[in-house]
Amino acid sequence: MNILLKRVLDRLVRTGNLKVTGPKGLTVVFGDGSGEPVHMHIKTRHAERAITFDPMLAVPEAYMDGELDIIEGGVLGVMRIAFQNMGSGGIDATWSKAIEGLRHAFRRLQQINTASRARRNVQRHYDLSGDLYRLFLDEDMQYSCAYFEQPDMTLDEAQAAKKRHIAAKLRLKAGQTVLDIGSGWGGLGLFLAKSFDVDVQGVTLSTEQHGVATDRAHALGLQNRVHFDLKDYRELNERFDRIVSVGMFEHVGVNHYRTFFEKSATLLKPDGVMLLHTIGRSGVPWATSAFVRRYIFPGGYIPALSEVMPAIEKSGLVVTDIEMLRLHYADTLKHWGERFAANRDKAKAIYDERFCRMWEFYLAASEAAFRWQDLVIFQIQLAKKNDTLPMTRDYMGKCEKALEMRDMGHRQQAPVAKPTRRRKVADRE
Repeated sequence: MNILLKRVLDRLVRTGNLKVTGPKGLTVVFGDGSGEPVHMHIKTRHAERAITFDPMLAVPEAYMDGELDIIEGGVLGVMRIAFQNMGSGGIDATWSKAIEGLRHAFRRLQQINTASRARRNVQRHYDLSGDLYRLFLDEDMQYSCAYFEQPDMTLDEAQAAKKRHIAAKLRLKAGQTVLDIGSGWGGLGLFLAKSFDVDVQGVTLSTEQHGVATDRAHALGLQNRVHFDLKDYRELNERFDRIVSVGMFEHVGVNHYRTFFEKSATLLKPDGVMLLHTIGRSGVPWATSAFVRRYIFPGGYIPALSEVMPAIEKSGLVVTDIEMLRLHYADTLKHWGERFAANRDKAKAIYDERFCRMWEFYLAASEAAFRWQDLVIFQIQLAKKNDTLPMTRDYMGKCEKALEMRDMGHRQQAPVAKPTRRRKVADRE
């Protein structure tokens, strides 16, 4: 191991139990020996040099390329040690701190998400094979944070609870019109239409998602109530009673927050309600992970609340409720990671080994960020008038309970199904 990397790790890793084996086979131990052991093997001098100067990007790249192996502890263990030592007096003294600061300073240049660029960015991630997503998501293919009302919930149960939780905050009534910005594979829109007898228009920039969502609506006989369009929300001119957006705001980019909320205000009727569900930061604004920005979500950005609120204030919308979901996404990602690992051979058959290693790192590092960094979920409820919604939150709980009881009744009445082959068109959010 080169001397500079050893000095970096000495200063970074104050707590934990990290072993690093270098290209020449020499193993060095870092930390105070506490916690679960983690052992990395840096196999090439190229990876060793890159990790020395930019560890937050070079570690995942070396792992993807097979130049770094994690012998013990897994990716989650590596990220746990890294995140738990940040701010403890170690990383502040490293070159990595300066690099991350520069990334934050230039974040606006990386998020010029015009309509054409936004479409290309979405296609990089969401137009991957639907068969890949079926390997690790729930039956309804919800690709956003689940809601664990109880810690022992299954992933499918927690995703159903998420949809109930969001629906309750929309305070829907039969006959209303709903816009779903970033409608994904259609799961939420179809749920709202079936549960509340509303008309839903979903918009997405993903060709793959649009096709499957449209097929699902037809398969359920809801094609006259639920429509999915391959369109940028900025192109819309209709007005809606309700607007919901789940897992899309992360792709808007900090440069376009004011446009997003001003357009939403234009699309919302005077007595309308909007619910925004997005990943956010409980701390101060910071840069998007270089690995995530380059390989997973180009153009993406995770905002602090202080970056979102000024744009809302200028739009004319009224904030009526804010909820922070802590650790729910960490548990969601844990389920996804376990399911991906169980189906890794199938994923490799669709893509290749490098892709699998990239996806493993993405899922585990994301779980770690929600467990040990400042990532949370914002659920921000908005209206155009101060008196549109009740003065207390009681209506939310009552609606959720009614939906839960209805779902339980449906499950109890459902006949026992005979084993069949997987449906050709799967539910996808």
